[in-house]
Amino acid sequence: FHRVDPYGFERPEDFDYASYEAFFSRYLVVLTRRAIKWSKLLKGKNSIQKSLKVKRYIRKGIPNEHRALIWMIVSGAQTNMEQNPGYYHRLLEEEKNDKLVEAIRTDMNRTFPDNVKFRKTADPCLQHPLYNILVAYGHHNQAVGYCQGMNFIAGYLLLITKNEEESFWLLDALIGRILPDYYSPAMLGLKTDQEVLGELVKMKVPAVAELMERHGVMWTLVVSRWFICLFIDILPVETVLRIWDCLFYEGSKIIFRVALTLIKQHQAFILEATNFPDICDKFKQITKGTFVTECHSFMQKIFTDPGSLSMATINKLRETCREKLLSQG
Repeated sequence: FHRVDPYGFERPEDFDYASYEAFFSRYLVVLTRRAIKWSKLLKGKNSIQKSLKVKRYIRKGIPNEHRALIWMIVSGAQTNMEQNPGYYHRLLEEEKNDKLVEAIRTDMNRTFPDNVKFRKTADPCLQHPLYNILVAYGHHNQAVGYCQGMNFIAGYLLLITKNEEESFWLLDALIGRILPDYYSPAMLGLKTDQEVLGELVKMKVPAVAELMERHGVMWTLVVSRWFICLFIDILPVETVLRIWDCLFYEGSKIIFRVALTLIKQHQAFILEATNFPDICDKFKQITKGTFVTECHSFMQKIFTDPGSLSMATINKLRETCREKLLSQG
């Protein structure tokens, strides 16, 4: 058995190889079938138009060999990169902000300590390109600069694209367009979305919302990392990549679909909790096990389990939650 997965992550001591093998042999059949369909769709071209068919294909998963390309196209990163030739390299040649550089340096060794490709001993070591992406981004978007969490996202992008400049533009798509205000210093968008999730749980899984309220557990305690890291280090790699496939195409509401599915699916388990630490522990537990490993069936569930979830509903909730937060501040 491999101690290290295909993306360079070391598997934990208690990794369940048997159920993973069982899942993966089934999933491999799906992947092979999807790869053939995608090759037909792309016909050797480097472009696709957004359509219902493409959306359906993306929900069923993008094969790894096409993933970077499709993410680049559907997120708008490709267009931005083509319209700004040489921009990324110019950012790296400019005068640097020392405080920014220092903050990023500090986080380098803390980024994926369990991934062999980010070790100093790796050849090539991904720490250097990761550092470049984050420094360039901090100078490109000075309102954001650098916030913790961005290192993990940029690192994942690098593992998939294997390309510094593409990772930079994908990071820009996520932070600048797809996620509303998650990484600004006040993190208002992030705080807002945690509250929005709370409201959605009230509507869709009221018993869990009631439990949280009864024990005074703030949503931010149990879900902030889901939002900040976009499920990195929380769900298995394959599952995270499948979530990101949809995130780049359909936007931030995918995060709510995933969160609601995890909560709804484990409602009975969460409701067994009888106190504060117990609830926090249950929320750690629900992101493990076969339900989340079986990424193909999991992704089908996120589009059925939570029921309808329109962008209009989310935007309305965002408005009221943001106002509430601002009036408290």
